[in-house]
Amino acid sequence: MPAHTVNSLADAFLTFLAVEKGLSANTLASYERDLAKYREYLAGIGRSDLAAVTEQDVAGFLAYLSQGDKAAGRPRLAATSVTRALSAVRSFHKFAVGEGALDVDVARRVAPPKQPSRYPKALSIPDVTALIDSIPDGETATVTDLRNRALVEFLYSTGARVSEVTGLDIDDVDRETNLVLLRGKGDKERIVPVGSPAMAALDKWLTRGRPAWVRANSGPALFINSLGRRLSRQSAGNTLAELGERAGLAVKISPHTLRHSFGTHLIEGGADVRVVQELLGHASVTTTQIYTMITAENMRRVWAGAHPRA
Repeated sequence: MPAHTVNSLADAFLTFLAVEKGLSANTLASYERDLAKYREYLAGIGRSDLAAVTEQDVAGFLAYLSQGDKAAGRPRLAATSVTRALSAVRSFHKFAVGEGALDVDVARRVAPPKQPSRYPKALSIPDVTALIDSIPDGETATVTDLRNRALVEFLYSTGARVSEVTGLDIDDVDRETNLVLLRGKGDKERIVPVGSPAMAALDKWLTRGRPAWVRANSGPALFINSLGRRLSRQSAGNTLAELGERAGLAVKISPHTLRHSFGTHLIEGGADVRVVQELLGHASVTTTQIYTMITAENMRRVWAGAHPRA
């Protein structure tokens, strides 16, 4: 069998994902990052031909990611990140076998690292209220305040992923029916209701805030920055972290914190798990059921602390 270099096959695989699979830009970028780490690791151990890679090499890649290298400036990765990277490597090797470049899929039996048993962190309802109330929206509110208030209200009201919210255009929100069209993973669309407080904050942003920042390059983006450009996921994340600190919250806040809070509070309020699944855009109800586990754990903790014979 002729040699098939790691780099040529990796490039062909990424092209396959983009053209044949039609993956979103964010998902494709994630594959590119993970494969870049794999290429670097294989180059470091002298494996330029993918057919020369062994099952032990793939397992070694997981250790390479988990242990990191402080001297080389390569941080240790969490188990979830290592598992995601292994998934990309498995898909890569499976593709190579399917293309006839490999006879054996050496990545197929490599086990991912054991995941820590922990639930996604959610804020309490008072903490969410404190976070929102810490952002001015009155007559003295700045353009930044109006944008940030609308962003936080919108994230918590819809449970949307940050990429879904930063990707919104103005026309994606129906201000007559209080509904928004979200485009999730795999470009799957879903329609989600928006609460009245979030719509009120959004109206203030669109009428009093956004016009001050609009530039020729703004386009239809719903959330923009002071340069008139579409707000990025990274900027949204940094904004949430700063707002959480300013509000005096004990935990670090991210857009995903508000998504977890949305799911947890709906389940605690009695919402059906299937409805929450649809609202969150989960492909499987199993993913959504983590929120029922969080609620049960919270109830157990309250019971243990309050019942005289617990």
